Amino acid sequence: MKTRNTLSADSTATRDSLSVSSAVRDAMVIILRGTAELLVDTELMGKLARSEKSGKPLRIKLGLDPTAPDLHLGHTVVLNKMRQLQDLGHTVIFLIGDFTAMIGDPSGRNVTRPTLTREQIEENAKTYFRQASLVLDPEKTEIRYNSEWSDKMSPQDIIQLSARYTLARMMERDDFAARYRGGLPIAIHELLYPLMQGYDSVMLHADVELGGTDQKFNLLVGRELQRVYQQEPQCVLTMPLLEGLDGVEKMSKSKNNAIGISEDPNTSFAKIMSISDAAMWRYYDLLSFRSVQDIAGLRKAVAEGENPRHIKVSLAKELVARFHGAQAAERALDDFTLRARGGIPDDIPDVSLSGAPLGIGQLLKQAGLLPSTSEALRMVDQGGIRVDGTVVTDRGLKLAAGTFVLQAGKRKFARVTLR
Repeated sequence: MKTRNTLSADSTATRDSLSVSSAVRDAMVIILRGTAELLVDTELMGKLARSEKSGKPLRIKLGLDPTAPDLHLGHTVVLNKMRQLQDLGHTVIFLIGDFTAMIGDPSGRNVTRPTLTREQIEENAKTYFRQASLVLDPEKTEIRYNSEWSDKMSPQDIIQLSARYTLARMMERDDFAARYRGGLPIAIHELLYPLMQGYDSVMLHADVELGGTDQKFNLLVGRELQRVYQQEPQCVLTMPLLEGLDGVEKMSKSKNNAIGISEDPNTSFAKIMSISDAAMWRYYDLLSFRSVQDIAGLRKAVAEGENPRHIKVSLAKELVARFHGAQAAERALDDFTLRARGGIPDDIPDVSLSGAPLGIGQLLKQAGLLPSTSEALRMVDQGGIRVDGTVVTDRGLKLAAGTFVLQAGKRKFARVTLR
């Protein structure tokens, strides 16, 4: 699907030549901050100007499929932009894709996504809006489910919808084209996903749809279908994808590199502190509410010799405070500092076990600090296990009856009473 990048120099000149109010221009500055791409910016300025004149807010759509029960910081990149548009006075539609989740989004996939059951989807959806409300203003958010209209579509309706888009256009999609060239299977139902997501925009009369850069094709299908259904096409606003803790792959629960927004504060703080100094700036750019000037000042301070760790602490405190409150952020900082110095936190779990004497591998497994004896012994070999603050070097160690503190890695503790 060929669409001009509207953030080009030519487009900027066209945008600047439009006669709009200073309020619209100020709104565009807010909207464009941190944005990967806006299609089409002159159209959005026209929509904003019309909204300003009529007093009718724009309808801003974000769709999320409940394929997992928890939202993470990567999701909040788009949610933060939605909140900004909400604060500008526009109507935010938080669309839960309970129907499209059963199809499975093929975006970025080189294999067919496993299909979820309706029961799995409904269970995951229960927590979605509650977590999203940590970013969005729930009183000003319209919650919709695409099963409202998709469940009512007959086979004839779906065939008619499919007739409005060609296979050639569908195969312009990068991941479909790559799989076809590589001889990898593409299931027919996967071709329905962009159509059904695009049809959501028709049913919601969306003025703007947001998504990650990996969603661009799907969002543009919505724009094309609105034209077919004689609606004004939506503008498309894509946001960068946030890398996970590894600094490489997109943040994802399935890749085990995510920071959940509902995770406990201490864990969230420690995870943020574990990202690399280079990745820290990416997190600042995409997640922090600090001004561009403030972030530039922090970069300058590090370039002039400031310890990046201090800057990372500020980021961790900001993000933990956003979802858990300022007091929780301060306690998380205290906990992280204590653990970093080899101290023992006050709030570690108490565990009672029987079977003394017990080997260190079994003890760590039964205490719930590690999932298996073999993994526990590997960590012993790596010097990552402590008993009462002393590093364990003997994987054959057996502990007699008594009470002692076990530590696995930097963050896992248990006070064990062995009988």
